Amino acid sequence: MSTRSSRPQRTRLDRDLIVDVAIALADAHGLDRVSMRGVAEHLNVTPMALYKHVAHHSELIDHMLDRVIGSIPDVRSGADWRESTRARVFAARSIFAAHAWAREAIESRPLATPQTLHHMDALMAGMFEGGLSADLVHHTMHALSTRMWGFTRDVLPTPQLPEDPEQRARAMTDFAASYPAIVHMATASPHAGEACDDDAEFAFALDLILDGTQRLHESGWTREAPF
Repeated sequence: MSTRSSRPQRTRLDRDLIVDVAIALADAHGLDRVSMRGVAEHLNVTPMALYKHVAHHSELIDHMLDRVIGSIPDVRSGADWRESTRARVFAARSIFAAHAWAREAIESRPLATPQTLHHMDALMAGMFEGGLSADLVHHTMHALSTRMWGFTRDVLPTPQLPEDPEQRARAMTDFAASYPAIVHMATASPHAGEACDDDAEFAFALDLILDGTQRLHESGWTREAPF
């Protein structure tokens, strides 16, 4: 007769497995659904079992974020610093698009995580290799802001027009009287009536920052003599 227990074996826990499950839950349901209890239930263990590997919920989010940021490929090379920076930012954009919760996570962290610092360090290293001064690198990183992670916060949405044609026409007339510049942009732009291309809009703003920084570098910009 076999002496082995018929009870199922417990999951062998480690931090990597806990982070794997937490990321899967966040990808499927959003960051709000990730809790120590929820992860424990998914692993069929008690919440206390997790605390041997992760100290608390905030630390779990840190590890999740570091796992995602750590997957950003290192694209820095001997090319123009703008090309390297652009490539790394768009690599981050692709990673963050695959994990929508990461935007909220990175903006809620009280301190930069190790992989957060690594990404920032890689961006700055590429700028220094391009000959930029420390002060110009400092200002450029501030200008990039969340763009270094491949996303920005959109401007406030404009009011939705009514579906009824007559009501829609009246609303447009009233809107044009109050906000003529907005209506002119929305109706005269080549892509009027079309949905914005988010990637193109993002690239436009990113290139403005990078090209503007390069022009300041070439002109010998300093904070004491900005122009």
